[in-house]
Amino acid sequence: METKEKADASGRSALEKKAMDVVVLDLSGLTDIADYFVLASGTSERHVKTISEAIEHDMKEKGIAPLSMEGFEEGRWIIIDYGDVVIHVFLESLRELYDLENLWIEAKRYAME
Repeated sequence: METKEKADASGRSALEKKAMDVVVLDLSGLTDIADYFVLASGTSERHVKTISEAIEHDMKEKGIAPLSMEGFEEGRWIIIDYGDVVIHVFLESLRELYDLENLWIEAKRYAME
């Protein structure tokens, strides 16, 4: 699966679980961290966990396992690292606080609907 397809598939999985404000940042050429960030928000810790579980499950069905997953126990900001694609699922308030969209202001971005 191509990198952009991974990002899009992750975003679709988040949307299927009613994630809010799903945005993909294209970081190609800007950093060595990843080529894409997928950002999504949940309304509660349980919702954040549900979104993250759905992404991980759907990607595993496609034969793609994460390199790591952080923050699941707390359910406030969960990071799923697929190497070239990193997924960030936040509680709404934390997403506003950390404001990754403005941190990577020079990245191309598109909202998933």
